[in-house]
Amino acid sequence: MKKIIKYIDKPLFIVTVLLFIIGLIMVFSASNVTAYMTYAVSPYNYFFKQGGFLLAGFLLFLIMIHFNTKSYGFFSWGLLLLGIASLVLLLIMGKAKNHAISWFDLGPISIQPSEFIKIITIVFLAYYYDNFTKKEKSWTKSLFPMGICLVVAFLIFIQPDLGTTIIYSAIVGIIFLAVPISNEIKYKIVFSVVGLLIIAGVAIISGKGVLKERQFERFDFRNPCEKILSTGNQVCNCYIAINNGGLTGVGLGNSTQKYLYLPEPYTDFIFAIIVEELGLVTGIGIILMYIFILFRILLIGRQSPNNRGAILCYGIATYIFLHIAVNLLGIMGLMPMTGVPLPFMSYGGSFTLCLIAALTIVQRVSIENGILKDKI
Repeated sequence: MKKIIKYIDKPLFIVTVLLFIIGLIMVFSASNVTAYMTYAVSPYNYFFKQGGFLLAGFLLFLIMIHFNTKSYGFFSWGLLLLGIASLVLLLIMGKAKNHAISWFDLGPISIQPSEFIKIITIVFLAYYYDNFTKKEKSWTKSLFPMGICLVVAFLIFIQPDLGTTIIYSAIVGIIFLAVPISNEIKYKIVFSVVGLLIIAGVAIISGKGVLKERQFERFDFRNPCEKILSTGNQVCNCYIAINNGGLTGVGLGNSTQKYLYLPEPYTDFIFAIIVEELGLVTGIGIILMYIFILFRILLIGRQSPNNRGAILCYGIATYIFLHIAVNLLGIMGLMPMTGVPLPFMSYGGSFTLCLIAALTIVQRVSIENGILKDKI
């Protein structure tokens, strides 16, 4: 335990804890009206649930931090197979929620397998490519895990969950560019993927047979307030919330947009409530803390002496960055809304546990870096 305390990245730990505390406070502030007026439950309902998720995440941290990164990789094979099986089972037995079959409904809580499989995939790829070098020219060996990831992406896409599919595919793609295999293989795959994306883009623009009508409508995200009674309702109300907040906000708990103007304001749209209540200054402060966290994760990855540690950190930094970027760009109307939670802030058990697991892995890499440095 002394080594853990000694080598853990303390700046990263302190900032993540601070963000989780801010997030918990804001989940209560953003959810109390919806909980009471829409679901007829205690205003503290989502606050206590999110607190329970954080407690479970802390216990997960205390367990995971004692295992080295190589052991994570050993278990990733079985967990990946379990994740794929759960995605298939979900399509067979799951019930639609918010127009997608993405959750197992277990009474008081729901589990989203696609969230867990993002982290499992990062660990799996780091473990698989650990001993590779840039001299590796075997196509089969180099692309075998990519084939598995393609199956996972397809299973998520047909739920249908376009936002998670995009994030999952981007994580896998960036890791593929970072792993040490032959540049010839990388270049040919990149050109092939670009070609496929162009074809997919043309298909999406034509709007025939690829996306459901509801998904296709999301690509018309310009001028949301002109469509406030239909597809622009959510983003337009985000604009109103941000405008209400100004520089310093209307005060904690004083948001007007959480009074059923924004649907479920404690999940995907919580940043708009944060800015409305605490102001643009606080919003910028949170973004700066995000940047600091990403910087620390990338620094830890760069200091790792092996491929495994570096890939884990780069993959997790990508995972966190994409969630931040897609969520914030969505509520600002700069890209379609895709239902992606904001790290540390949004309510949700699956995402909270996955985020804590991801940060624990980064801290474990930091610990292993420190132990190895001392030996040298």
